[in-house]
Amino acid sequence: MDIKLQVSAIMLGVKDVARAKKFYVEGLGCEVVQDYGGFVKCGLGEGSSSLALYEWDAAAQDAGVSAEGSGFRGSSFHFITDSRDAVDEVVRAAVAAGGTVVREAAATEWGGYFGYFSDLDGYLWKVTTAT
Repeated sequence: MDIKLQVSAIMLGVKDVARAKKFYVEGLGCEVVQDYGGFVKCGLGEGSSSLALYEWDAAAQDAGVSAEGSGFRGSSFHFITDSRDAVDEVVRAAVAAGGTVVREAAATEWGGYFGYFSDLDGYLWKVTTAT
């Protein structure tokens, strides 16, 4: 295959698009690129994939799968920052926007620092730094 796989967009099926938009835009500073009510596309910054928020049932229908399902989805999103202060700031912003701390940020044996939060629909985000 001559084409190299890339992630151009990350789509999250959410229960309430307006609520998810508020969380990501007002709470975490994402930029709205497109807004069609049941679908919102956010920019995550230079060099990053875009983030799409799509109604849960519509996203399942689009993929041709059942909308039923909950719990750990076997994936998480990782945001690598350049400092411990940045990790703490992002987690605080997520909590202030209604997110939940899943794992408190703490130092690791290998010298890094990370914590996890979940967004309003239970998607896991790991915020980490190597320093």
